[in-house]
Formats: sequence, C-alpha cells, structure tokens
Amino acid sequence: MKTLHFLDLGSMPIFEQLQIEEGLLRASHLNVCLISRGTPRAIVMGISGNPETHLNIASIKRDQIPVIKRFSGGGTVVVDEQTFFVTFICQKDFLPIHPFPEPILRWGADLFAESWKIPDFQLLENDYVIGDLKCGGNAQYITKDRWLHHTSFLWDYRDENMNYLLLPPKRPRYRRDRPHHTFLCRLKEFAPSKDKLLTQLHHHLGKQFKLQPLTPDQITWGPHRKAAQWIEL
Repeated sequence: MKTLHFLDLGSMPIFEQLQIEEGLLRASHLNVCLISRGTPRAIVMGISGNPETHLNIASIKRDQIPVIKRFSGGGTVVVDEQTFFVTFICQKDFLPIHPFPEPILRWGADLFAESWKIPDFQLLENDYVIGDLKCGGNAQYITKDRWLHHTSFLWDYRDENMNYLLLPPKRPRYRRDRPHHTFLCRLKEFAPSKDKLLTQLHHHLGKQFKLQPLTPDQITWGPHRKAAQWIEL
C-alpha cells in the first residue's frame, strides 16, 4: 500500500497555504493530501486572471479585501472562514491514472463522491457540483514529474461576498449566464459539518493508502520559484 502524507493546516491564511502548496509541488517528492478548514476573507485569482474583467475593483478597494494570485490556473473565488480546501500534490506515477487534467478531475470527483455519499455529487466540466449547482472550484498545476489538484469547497458563503466578482467572460457551458446566487450551493445543506466531511475523506483515503500524518514544521524544501503573489489594485 502506497504512503500518502496527510497535512492538516487547521485554519491557515490562504496565502500561507499557497506558499506551502507551491513548495511541496516544486521542491519535494512527497505525495501529500493537504486540508485547510478556513481562512480570513480574501479573493484568489488564477495565474492568468485579469482583475479588470473578473473583479468589482471599486467594491474591493472600498472594503479593503486582499487579492492574491495563486501559482496555478483556475477561476477567481472569494474565500473565507466558511470555505474549506483539499489539495493533492503527487508524483505522476502515484495513481493509476494518466497525469492530465481531466483524469485527475475525474479521480477527485469519484473520491469525494465515494467519501461523502452526497446524492448527485459529480464533475461538470471543471467544477464539482451537486446537480447543476457548483460546490467546489478546482485549480491544477502539472510539472514534468508532479501534479497538484487544489479544490476550494463552499461549506457556506455570504451572498454579499459574491458582489466582489464580475460574471467572468469565459464560463462553463452548464452555468449559462446564471448569477452566483443561482449557480452556487452550500455544502452545509447536505452534510452535518465541515469536520464530518473531512473525517469521512480521511477515513476513505485510509482504505486506499497508508496515511502518514505530516505537520508544517516537518516540511523541508530547497530553493524554488515562488509565483503566488499579492495583487495591488
């Protein structure tokens, strides 16, 4: 049975989490499942995201919301204490799948569906949805030898947070032109707690892998490129 390191960050600020993820991806050989249970409010954009076409800049400046560009792709999200995160960072030969975006997405969708037993949980295009309502957004990064799959899950969200985001110019076909309040759903409507979902995930992973606990102070890596950055609007 292969070893999967399990890293629980508690409720760590998202920028610090992204720094850990980038270090593990670029300068480590460990196979890791990383979870985080929430973060102070921030907006996170994909590496190629354009603030002018994705963000309500005036509202963000007024409310002094920090904006971060992660090192991976994916869309723009508002994250806070009610968001939780699950990231897999693995060697390309760790799983019996082709290390390309769609197989990784499908592996993740199957993993969460089997762990949580939420009816109608599925992959639609690049999103994790319940029915046709988005509950998880994904970002990926694939290198020569390793890949990263990062998911932001909506346990709950404040409607007003979505006013910081514009309707993106490129959006999934299944979304159509639906605004956020008719496009998203809250996982709290389908499960008793965030902790319960993460416990179920841990239990299910333990059936497939030898789980090895890992703490942030046990992680070491050498020099590497650091692409996650704060954005000045």
